[in-house]
Amino acid sequence: MWGLARQERVGYNPFCMRFIEPHAHMVSRTTDDYADMATAGCVALCEPAFWAGFDRGSADGFRDYFRQLTEVEPRRAANYGIKHYTWLCINPKESEDMSLAADVLSVIPEFLDCPNVLGIGEIGLNKNSRNEIKVLQQHVDLAAANDQLILVHTPHLEDKYKGTRLILDVLKHDSRIDPERVMIDHVEEHTIGMVLDAGHWGGMTLYPESKCSPARAIDMVERFGSDRLWWDAACDWGPSVPLAVPRTACEMRRRGHEEKLIEKVIFENPKQFLSQCERFQMDCA
Repeated sequence: MWGLARQERVGYNPFCMRFIEPHAHMVSRTTDDYADMATAGCVALCEPAFWAGFDRGSADGFRDYFRQLTEVEPRRAANYGIKHYTWLCINPKESEDMSLAADVLSVIPEFLDCPNVLGIGEIGLNKNSRNEIKVLQQHVDLAAANDQLILVHTPHLEDKYKGTRLILDVLKHDSRIDPERVMIDHVEEHTIGMVLDAGHWGGMTLYPESKCSPARAIDMVERFGSDRLWWDAACDWGPSVPLAVPRTACEMRRRGHEEKLIEKVIFENPKQFLSQCERFQMDCA
């Protein structure tokens, strides 16, 4: 429980909606963002490994980054009463360098026992290249061999449909993978159906320029139902909104949806998926 001074400093409101932010790149955000998220009701967030805005030159660079995700960011989040969890991988943008990918994949097992690590992610495809697919397969093998959850990044815009199909094929052809232990993120109207039909979870990313608007995300819940779906902000270095999830919840309320359904999408669903990893613990009921 926070002390009174901490509650006053971040504007804590015990009566606001609670939510889990399932995808946020907090290494690129300020402490004010943590404070705003806490004020809005964020109780936990998950930070997948991602591109740093430039291609890293060695596995040691990734080792330092993984330390930041497993040591530094959990402490920053704890200052605002938020639980911090993470996922580990070499991201698709840097997967063209097969030698670097092999080196990074050999480093990841060093961190799999860290208390805030949920699994392997965000893996996937960027340009749907052969090398990206090979590294995706290697990540899937690593996850299966170590009984890890998987978080998948699907490509942007024009490459999304083809990339999502390729990803689904990779997952389907590994018999060790339980579809319900895989979250495929950044789904849109033309990919959400195939993801759910394959038995996976789907994430709708509320990103202002290249992904999903609040109105479209709510439309998809109305069309496809609320099972095995979550919303996330994926806030990072670019134009993005750390409070996208609670703002979309407000829009859902404006449309007349019941509070129980809103809480399912922004809290209960992410809790259900993430709780498949025993490290994910929530104090609230």
